[in-house]
Amino acid sequence: MSQRINAFAMGNKAVNALHTMGYHVENSSIDNAFLELLYFRVSQMNGCAFCLDMHSKQLRAKGETEQRIFLVSAWRECSFYTEKEKAALLWAESLTILNGKEISNEIYSEVSQHFSETEMVDLTMAIIAINSYNRVNIAFGAEVGTYQVPEKK
Repeated sequence: MSQRINAFAMGNKAVNALHTMGYHVENSSIDNAFLELLYFRVSQMNGCAFCLDMHSKQLRAKGETEQRIFLVSAWRECSFYTEKEKAALLWAESLTILNGKEISNEIYSEVSQHFSETEMVDLTMAIIAINSYNRVNIAFGAEVGTYQVPEKK
């Protein structure tokens, strides 16, 4: 799909608020390298090609293994994700596909064993942010394949 509107270049206050939320999460105690993997998984679920392209490039630049990238959709069956990572992926999938359902006490209990209350809020905000970015890109289109990883300073 070609780009309909470049919502991120408009300076729109709502989009800027999303960037601010993303900045907060990026500077939280949640591991940034893992957040990229979580963003990649949520983008897979939502079918956001732009975000998949971007986060796959970011993951490779940060040294993530191809094995972990390629198999993240089957994380439940893989021993090379930590229990904490699996809990975060469970939380991400549960929040991404709500379908009018509550998050069960079992899922909440599993995730809260690995994250503090503050971290759970930060993790939730990260999931909300990537879902929002996915929806903006899907609604307005994005030039898939054009993302370049910024050079390190």
